[in-house]
Order: sequence, then C-alpha cells, then structure tokens
Amino acid sequence: MNKKQEFRIEILKYLEKHSRVDLGELGVLLGAEETDVANEIAEMEKEKIICGYHTLIDWDKTSEEKVVALIEVRVTPQRGQGFDRIAERIYNYPEVNAVYLISGSYDLLVTLDEKSLKEVSRFVSEKLSPIDSVLSTATHFILKKYKDHGTIMVPKKESERMLVTP
Repeated sequence: MNKKQEFRIEILKYLEKHSRVDLGELGVLLGAEETDVANEIAEMEKEKIICGYHTLIDWDKTSEEKVVALIEVRVTPQRGQGFDRIAERIYNYPEVNAVYLISGSYDLLVTLDEKSLKEVSRFVSEKLSPIDSVLSTATHFILKKYKDHGTIMVPKKESERMLVTP
C-alpha cells in the first residue's frame, strides 16, 4: 500500500466514527496539513469512496414514533443479472433504507424505518411479496438498540457497589 492509500485509509477510519470533525484537528491527528486533508476528502467524495454523511439519532428519545424492520428476502436470481435487477427494484422504493446481498438461507436483507407495524406490513404485502422473483420473506423488528454504528445507545449504569470507607 502506498503513502496516499495509507493516508486515505486513516482519513476514512476517522471520518467513519467522527464525521463532524474539524479538518484542522484531523490534520493535526494525522500529522498533515489541513488543506491536504480537505483535498483528499474532496477527491474521495468525487470518486464516490465517501458516499455521504449521516447523523445517528436515538429516535426513542424523541416524540417521533419509528419502527425499524429487517426483512429477509428469498428470491430467484435472474439469468445474466443475478440479484442486481431485483435489488434495484427493491431499493428504488422510497421507504427502503438499505438492501444488502447476504449469505445464508435468505438472499437479500432489506431495512425500513416506518411509523407503524401496519406500514411495514403493507409494504411487505403490497410491494415486496408480489415481485415475481420473490419467493418468501421473513420480517424482524428492532425492539431496542444497544449499540448502533459503533455507538452505545443505552446509558451506562453507575456502579451499584456500596462505598466502603475505613
């Protein structure tokens, strides 16, 4: 790996966890000039290595109702196109957050954030299941997030041990 690739990897590792970092601060951490860091980030955005920036929100602490669903989908791959055409059809639905090709007994994993179980059910029954190549689905709901994208989502418990003083 050359120096430019190593520099990029260091930037990416840091940005993945701290996307709101000050570029001057990142330059200091990496031992590089702020302009070099900014130019490298701009180049990686242009090359679509950096695809976007996201904010992790704990929706449970707001008044907004959200249901997160993970839907496993078993499909028949299409000749010459494999899973790509089916995945494209699914990810073009506006309510779909992500589509992954996975290993195991299912082929695709689809994630949704909706306001209710009924909306998720409607999506699966009216849009996903009727697709010709879809053989079966299994829907799972996130009940509680303990850790998401490397961030612990539950408050740390204070020590329950009694203080003992001599």
